[in-house]
Amino acid sequence: MNKKGIIIGLILTTALCGGVAYRLVNSAATGEHAEHAEHADEKHGEEKGGHGAGKEEQGHEGHDDHGAKLVKMTAEVQKQSGVVVAAAKKLQIAGVISATGKVEANADRIAHVSPRISGKIVAVRASLGDSVGSGQVLATLDSVELGEALSRYHQSKTRLSLAQSNMERVKTLVDKKIAARKEILQAETDYKTAQTELHTDQERLSLYGVSAGDLKADRKPLLPVRSPIAGVITEKHAIVGELADPAKSLYTVADLSSVWVLVDIHEKDLAKVHRGQAATVVVNAFPEAKFRGRITYLADVVDGTTRTIKARVEVANPGRKLKPEMFATVELATAADAPAVVAVPEEAVQELEGQKLVFVSEGEGVFEPRRVELGRASGGMVEVLAGVKEGERLAVKGGFVLKSELQKGEIEGHDH
Repeated sequence: MNKKGIIIGLILTTALCGGVAYRLVNSAATGEHAEHAEHADEKHGEEKGGHGAGKEEQGHEGHDDHGAKLVKMTAEVQKQSGVVVAAAKKLQIAGVISATGKVEANADRIAHVSPRISGKIVAVRASLGDSVGSGQVLATLDSVELGEALSRYHQSKTRLSLAQSNMERVKTLVDKKIAARKEILQAETDYKTAQTELHTDQERLSLYGVSAGDLKADRKPLLPVRSPIAGVITEKHAIVGELADPAKSLYTVADLSSVWVLVDIHEKDLAKVHRGQAATVVVNAFPEAKFRGRITYLADVVDGTTRTIKARVEVANPGRKLKPEMFATVELATAADAPAVVAVPEEAVQELEGQKLVFVSEGEGVFEPRRVELGRASGGMVEVLAGVKEGERLAVKGGFVLKSELQKGEIEGHDH
């Protein structure tokens, strides 16, 4: 019995020792494998990290940011190029009311030209788009009515000559006491009457457009149709051979040195708008040009549908760039009642690749192109919301030259 128990005990001890040995071996192998895997991961991580760091470093070095580039320009070149540096200041920016409108010819400077009497057009001397002066002949007519007026003029002229001869003859007879004194009074009355009739006929011909020179030429003058103002012919209906009469306009002449821009002002903005207020007009055809004008008329009735009123802005039009029927944007400056903000001149801001930039001076002829975020603009100044602080010095003039230098440097860098 004891022998059997001893055998069982040996078997159990052997099994237990084998299990412990197996666990020890397995545990060592697992640890070695884990350590090997850890070293492999570490090595892989280093390699991966090395490649990533290289890429990150390479990406940082190759980052193409306009703010990281500098433009260098000596003081002498700055002066020659018109680059002016000044500090950014805080200003009160006036509010702006923006409205859209349409350009129209100044109705106070338009003339519809038609003949004073009926006649047949025999010559056309001006065409559409021509610039004409005040009093210039645009067309000539052959008129029956003019012929009748000329006939009356010549008859009056003859009667005046006869009345003068008769008056002188009677005066001579009276002096010789051959004729009664009352005859000289009658002769003088007839002479003055003939003078009045001739003057009336001359005035009629003058109203028709016949000059004294035409009358002295002793020929049948043609009826001239003259422009009453200087301007541009915007409409022409005169055709040789057609009959013209005072009811038919042959030409329309417009003085486009000044035009109107009619805009709609919202009802909520009426308190900020008044006659005589300054306005700035911009059109798509000339986006860089700003035309100055003033409000000359405000309607007294609000449109019930749009809740707006009509305002008329009269604008000087040098070079006749503004054409009737053009669409325009009108900006009306209102009182500056907001807190002061950092502002720079509009010409200091340049656009490059769709971004707004200013060139901040770093001293000694070095400029940093810096992106800025802009706000309101008025009176040639624009608010800077971000990018420039008060007191920082920047190029307020000549920014376009600096932008050209910046682009030139980028092109050379790409070529290299």
